[in-house]
Amino acid sequence: MSTPEPGRGTDNGIQPRGNQPADVTTAVPKVIRVAAALSWRFLVVVGALYVIGIVVGRLAAVVIPVAIALLMSALLAPAVRHLVAWRVPRALATVVVLVGGLAVVGGVLTFVVTEFVNGLPALQAQVGRSLDTISQWLQKGPLHVSPQQVHEYLNRIVATIKENQASITTGALSTAATVGEALTSMLLALFTLIFFLYDGDGIWRFVLRGLPANVRGRMDVAGRRGFASLVNYVRATAVVAVVDAVGIGIGLWGVGVPLAVPLSALVFLGAFVPIVGSVVAGTVAVLVALVANGLIPALIVLGVVIAVMQLEGHVMQPLLMGRAVKLHPLAVVLAIAAGTVVGGIAGALLAVPLLAVVNSGIRSLLAQHEEPSAEPATAQPPEPEQSRAAGTERETGTDVESSG
Repeated sequence: MSTPEPGRGTDNGIQPRGNQPADVTTAVPKVIRVAAALSWRFLVVVGALYVIGIVVGRLAAVVIPVAIALLMSALLAPAVRHLVAWRVPRALATVVVLVGGLAVVGGVLTFVVTEFVNGLPALQAQVGRSLDTISQWLQKGPLHVSPQQVHEYLNRIVATIKENQASITTGALSTAATVGEALTSMLLALFTLIFFLYDGDGIWRFVLRGLPANVRGRMDVAGRRGFASLVNYVRATAVVAVVDAVGIGIGLWGVGVPLAVPLSALVFLGAFVPIVGSVVAGTVAVLVALVANGLIPALIVLGVVIAVMQLEGHVMQPLLMGRAVKLHPLAVVLAIAAGTVVGGIAGALLAVPLLAVVNSGIRSLLAQHEEPSAEPATAQPPEPEQSRAAGTERETGTDVESSG
């Protein structure tokens, strides 16, 4: 029988023990290796997200206006595209759409503010009557509170306000500073929106030039599909917001709740924060009805709000939002919570659109990875036009040749 040479395996495939290092693929179980690979990748992703969150938090005064401008461009870009298709110069189309949008927003805000000012005296009168009713109930009801005790409670409230007058004044000054920052952010968002509408395709080509040449085509398709998802999301959300505002507004007007128009506007704005915003705005409407009109009208308003929310959840959301954005409700709630922590109200407003864009882009990249033979031209983004998209492909090809 021949003796195997040192360092070689035997015929049965068993390695002899020696001083040679063991192979990691055989020494470490596959489960441990897969778990370790997933773990360090997960830590890298979490670390990157943490760094991005810190950067966004530090630059919130710039990031949030730019994100809002992108959201508004998704709403207005289709109108610009249609005007350009009708042989209107792009600069003129941008001006017409932007001025028209500002005129509509300004008119609506003027109407809402006017209705608020006109309805405020009626609200004050109804609140005064409600307070008188509550005072009489406290005195003649089961609590049997004397008028002296009621006045004592009111005096305590007034004294507390006077003691905290300095804090209230400081809060008012900080609110004024916040209003100044808000105006600055609005100007930045408007300035950015002009460029997005006029030269959005050029900005996107500039971003693509910063990527490696071998991934530009895939990222181009993913970005355009992400923007298409954003356009669909904004359209669907606007329709849902109008339905919510009209439905609840009719209920408030029918019951006789003061400030029905401002409350309807609040419901409209709240609908742009899915799930959470409509609930909060509806709760405010019910509370106003309770304070101003009493328990029975508040219950009627609550029934109207619940009916509208059911219509939104079972009809409008699956019919419109289901086609626009394929997101699980839990993912929506978690995104809103994370956006609120990072950016407050603006973060809650932008969280779901950002998640929709990222989800659509990742799905596009995965689909292209699974089907490498798919041509980028199969994507049909809503903005910009196909002719401009063709120019993008030609310029991308020129960049590839020049880099070579």
